[in-house]
Amino acid sequence: MKARLVPLYFDPGRDDNFGVQLEALRSLLADYVELLEPVALGSPLPEADAVVFPQLLGEAYRQAEAFQAIDLPILFVTSEFGTLSMWDWEIAEYLGGCGVETIAPYNLEQTKRICAALGVKRELQDTKFLGYQDDPGEGFQAPIFKRFYWWEDECSQRIAEKFGLTIVKKSFRELGAAAKEVPDSEAEKAWQEMQQPTEGVSTNAALSAVKLYLAVKRDLDQDKTIRGAGINCLNESHFSDTTPCLAWNLLYEQQGLIWGCEADTLSMLTKYLLHKSLAAPIMMTNLYPFLLGNAALKHERIEGFPEVDAEPENHILVAHCGYMGVIPKSFATEWTLRKKVLAIVDDNATAIDARLPTGDVTLAKLHSAMDKMTVAEGTLRSYAQFPDSDCLNGGVIKVRDGRALMDSVASHHYLLLVGHHLVDIRFLGKVFGLEIQEI
Repeated sequence: MKARLVPLYFDPGRDDNFGVQLEALRSLLADYVELLEPVALGSPLPEADAVVFPQLLGEAYRQAEAFQAIDLPILFVTSEFGTLSMWDWEIAEYLGGCGVETIAPYNLEQTKRICAALGVKRELQDTKFLGYQDDPGEGFQAPIFKRFYWWEDECSQRIAEKFGLTIVKKSFRELGAAAKEVPDSEAEKAWQEMQQPTEGVSTNAALSAVKLYLAVKRDLDQDKTIRGAGINCLNESHFSDTTPCLAWNLLYEQQGLIWGCEADTLSMLTKYLLHKSLAAPIMMTNLYPFLLGNAALKHERIEGFPEVDAEPENHILVAHCGYMGVIPKSFATEWTLRKKVLAIVDDNATAIDARLPTGDVTLAKLHSAMDKMTVAEGTLRSYAQFPDSDCLNGGVIKVRDGRALMDSVASHHYLLLVGHHLVDIRFLGKVFGLEIQEI
């Protein structure tokens, strides 16, 4: 969805340079924005996602109150290269001293990502996330699952109030039953058309995974505003003979659906904001900081953390459902569908064993008050395998300060992006009204 931007000018003061720069923006950002008719600073604004100043003048020093009255994000894109002009640093600094927050990108890619985020912000007003659950927390491992904030009505209400996003809930029990009713012939045909790499997966297990995919897809086809979906697939796994890992891979690859392991709506929302704005490969996984010691080791049924050459306190093991987590095939350097690992799910279930490229990564997560996102840049250094455990292939990440992470971490679920994105996420914070805390 393209962002709707209102170009603003100083009245009097609109001149040929304003028109030249406006046309430059129209060309540079054609894929990201719809530029509305220009409006004089201080005049009523049409419905839009942000205002943009293609040109700044010294008149800005005498118009602080008009800037303060703008209730939309304010972009300064005053150079022909799609960035803030260096001659405008003083104006931006002056307005900041007057309490006016502005967004001033210094390269074109930043500008594009900011505009993409503005489009995402508007799209969220007409977006639903679908969560399949019945009695969350009442199923398997109830003492653990009852602790999670994403089940709370307050969480859904805060999401709606802050972002305009609607959480829709359906029965996982009914979905599991509907999946089992899908004819084998229909599942076999679908599997032949989109067969994925497997190892150790029986024909019956593969068909069950495909049937669940087909059942979810039918629900999605009934409402095109559903752009994210999740299932309480561990805690209420007794409602299905399979897991949705394959379905999430297929639905992302086919229609860009954002998926939520365990129907974690906060993780889904974080993933939506970041992936749709930055277009970076992303996934959700569990964090097992080395500093957590036995509490982490016991959960993964391993005796010790992987050996690292130095600074173990700054290392994290990341894993989910036996492997690293649900990674779409297009993001992965290696990808295989395997039989399930966790005892909590049906013996017929499957899991994705995949790897992201080693190198720079970013960890990020929204906090419960919806006013802050914590971000940690690091390095995915290697992968670790622990036979006969719940971590057959996990990632090993080094962060700058493991103790700071322990002090500020928001959840055991975090989003992992390929690449370093803190700078761009700071710009997104201005778009979405979020404090960005580096950890």
